[in-house]
Amino acid sequence: MTIRTIGVPMDLGADRRGVDMGPSAIRYAGLSAALDGIDRSTVERGDLTVPHAEERDPDEETSNAKYLAEIESICTRLADEVAGTLADGALPLVLGGDHSIAIGTLAGASRGADIGAVWFDAHSDVNTPATTPSGNVHGMPLAAALGMGSFADTPWANASNLAEENVALVGLRSVDDPERERIRDSEMTAFTMSDIDERGVVSVTEEALAVATDGVDGMHVSLDMDWLDPSHAPGVGTPVRGGVTYREAHSAMELVADHDDALRSLEVVEVNPILDSHNETAELATELAASALGKRVL
Repeated sequence: MTIRTIGVPMDLGADRRGVDMGPSAIRYAGLSAALDGIDRSTVERGDLTVPHAEERDPDEETSNAKYLAEIESICTRLADEVAGTLADGALPLVLGGDHSIAIGTLAGASRGADIGAVWFDAHSDVNTPATTPSGNVHGMPLAAALGMGSFADTPWANASNLAEENVALVGLRSVDDPERERIRDSEMTAFTMSDIDERGVVSVTEEALAVATDGVDGMHVSLDMDWLDPSHAPGVGTPVRGGVTYREAHSAMELVADHDDALRSLEVVEVNPILDSHNETAELATELAASALGKRVL
C-alpha cells in the first residue's frame, strides 16, 4: 500500500510556539530515507495551509477552547485529505503540528469505516472546554472525537465510527482530575507508565492493539512524541519525566507494524524544533514512524 505523507504545521492548539515547524523538522531529519527500507511506495502531499496565531485572536471564542474556529477549518480540510487518501487506496501518514490535528485525522479515518485507536501519549487528551485548565485544544482531541461534553454538539469534531471500547491509551503519566474521572466512567482502556513498568511495553502494547482492532475495520495510531522520556525526546512542548525509552518506543512501533493489515492511519505529533537539541526529537520521530510502517533491522 502506498504511504501518503500529509503535513499539518499547526500550533494553534498549543501554548508554546514552534510546533508548527514539526513537519518540516521531521522531513529534514530524513523521513524519506527512513522509509526507504519499507516495501511500499511513498507520495508527498505537502503541507496544509494553516493561519499564523498572530493573525487570529485566541479570545474570540466563548467556549474556553482557543482558536476553535480556526482548528475546525483546518481539521475539516485534514479529514477530507485523510478520507481521500484512504479512498485512493493509500495509507495516510500525518505529521504535526500539535495534537489537536488528531481531530481531523480521526474524523477522516472513521469516515465510512468502524475504527479503533491507540493513543501513545503522556496525556489522555480527554479534557473538554468545561474542564480544561488552559483552553488549549491539543489537550482535547480524543474527547472531541468521542463527542464528550460540549463536543457532542460539534459534529465536525466527532469521529462518528470510533467507539470508546475500541480506544486504548498507552503510557499515561499526566492526567488532570476531570480526565481521570472521565476515563474511569468510560469504556476506554487506559495503561499508565506503571503498567508498562510492571508488565513490560510489549505486553501492554499487544493488549492495546487487541482492544483497538476488536471487531472494527481498521485502527488509527496516534504517536505524541512526549510519550517518550524527555531525555530521549527533548523537543516537545509538554515534557513529562518518566516516559518510555528509545528501545521501548521502537518495540511498540514494531508491534504496530505487525498489525499492518489493520493499520488505517498513523500520525506523529508535537515535535517542536525550537525546544529540541540538534533535531534529535525529529530524527527519532522519523525512526519511529518507519518502525510503525514496517522497517526492520533484518
